Amino acid sequence: MTSLKFYTASEVASHSSDKSTWVIYKNKVYDVTSFLSSHPGGDELILEYAGKDVTEVLADIDIHEHSEAAYVMLEDLCIGQLSSPLNNGKELKDERSKKFADMDLKANTDAEKDFLKQHFLDLNKPLVSQIWNNNFTKEFYLKQVHSPRHLPEPAIFFSNPVLEMLTRTPWYVIPIIWFPISMYFFSRSIQIVAIEWTITCFFSGILLWTLLEYCIHRFLFHLDDSLPNHPKVFIIHFLLHGVHHYLPMDRLRLVMPPVLSFSLAAPLLRLGYFLFNTGTAEGVISGTLFGYMCYDLVHYHLHHARPLLDYLRQMKTFHLDHHYKDYEENYGITTILWDAVFHTLV
Repeated sequence: MTSLKFYTASEVASHSSDKSTWVIYKNKVYDVTSFLSSHPGGDELILEYAGKDVTEVLADIDIHEHSEAAYVMLEDLCIGQLSSPLNNGKELKDERSKKFADMDLKANTDAEKDFLKQHFLDLNKPLVSQIWNNNFTKEFYLKQVHSPRHLPEPAIFFSNPVLEMLTRTPWYVIPIIWFPISMYFFSRSIQIVAIEWTITCFFSGILLWTLLEYCIHRFLFHLDDSLPNHPKVFIIHFLLHGVHHYLPMDRLRLVMPPVLSFSLAAPLLRLGYFLFNTGTAEGVISGTLFGYMCYDLVHYHLHHARPLLDYLRQMKTFHLDHHYKDYEENYGITTILWDAVFHTLV
């Protein structure tokens, strides 16, 4: 365990930039620099209070309501406490110290302590076999997978290196695979129908994808209430989407593995050919696949980048609210359109 450190209010105040951002909460000092890009409210809100006491701000739900998971994450970022506690923003003259019980002063989840406390998964070992051999109740399983953990490196799924490799997908694999396929269908379409019609079908396909994105996320990935209360079923839920809520910042489990995306795309392609003539179907398919590619890239960007565009900053807040505030709302990734239509906005 890291030795306890004490800081003065003036020391904390000196860490008020995006390069080093400290805050005070209930007389404890937190280094939230690493959390700037992940904060659902955007980094601007944190930087506004950088170097200051945020105790009253966090208590004010009108400013920004925080989930239980948010406070758990905050404790992981604790680096020490004030040498002289604050009272209404001022240091008291009397010195007093308070030790933190059972607290590791680092940003990432302590795998060993987490396992001993929660009795869920040992993050130091392959996860899939643990899920497969579990004896969890549905209520316990869902509570755990929707309580985010954070690791410095990607988690291990399988002890078998080939299977493990198939679960790891860098973000750049998505455009390498799907952009050429999308353009292939586009080129086939313009050989059959007028290019104006192909372009119309292409953009219609992008719009169709946003609806599919919403429906797949809500009714397939989040079939939590309808999930059978059987331990073996949990492995399907975990691999489809549960792991993303359990480890939301795992860089290699953020975009869909090609094997899974191909399996989901195949029936949708067949449906397209069934509903439309060949030229129209291939124009729509081209746009739908392009929309899917954008969805995966945007999803990765929302988790691991500091968006420069206002729209993406808003979508980042919107999506991280889904992870850290209410996973039964905010199902859209690239747009809030369908959440507004179907009244599933946080």
